[in-house]
Amino acid sequence: MSRLKNMVKRWLSAWAPQLRYRVPAYSSEGEDLILKRIFHGKEKGTYVDVGAHHPFRFSNTYLFYQMKWRGINIDPMPGTQALFNRYRPEDINLEMGVSLQKQQLTYSIFNEPALNTFSADKVAEYTQEAQYKVIEKVKIDTWPLSVILDEYLQAGQSIDFLTIDAEGLDMEVLRSNNWHKYRPAYVLVESQPFELERMDASELYNFMQQQGYCLFAKTYYTYFFRNMTHHDDAR
Repeated sequence: MSRLKNMVKRWLSAWAPQLRYRVPAYSSEGEDLILKRIFHGKEKGTYVDVGAHHPFRFSNTYLFYQMKWRGINIDPMPGTQALFNRYRPEDINLEMGVSLQKQQLTYSIFNEPALNTFSADKVAEYTQEAQYKVIEKVKIDTWPLSVILDEYLQAGQSIDFLTIDAEGLDMEVLRSNNWHKYRPAYVLVESQPFELERMDASELYNFMQQQGYCLFAKTYYTYFFRNMTHHDDAR
């Protein structure tokens, strides 16, 4: 037993520096760490997560939930609401999709839940790879983002950041918002990479610019847009 204890002590001693300086992150590309830097010093805030996927796996908001921020999580996957209610009980958790109008859409569920989508084009793209397949299709209620915010966001509450990962329908989610009424300080959108030198050719970039947002930062897939009328970094 003493030999085992000594081995454990040596292991802990070897890894202690790495463990001590490890930075917790839950996003797939470190988006939450960029947001943490943006909102450094802000003790309380509000987020909206469209395509929230999971309470903490690939989550851009879970780090902020741990920091006592609160918000709205929206995902159409059956069973998601119960999972979020268990691990994120102080958030508003909604099991629905987002589209330009209230309707029911066919939702394709993959063996990799991160790929679940309403988009037939995305289904065709993802199933090109043999390891991914659709295991179920279900009809899901979808609402415009503006209607969801009208219903569930507290009156007068500002949004510090909106994060969108809608697997091919990100533009539809963006178009379904009322940009005159709901203007998050920052908007994160997952989209295909494009060369920064050719931003004018990007539908996403042009749309956000028309809404009064500028490209502020990016990871490989995620673009951060900043409200150009917002001057104090929401602090």
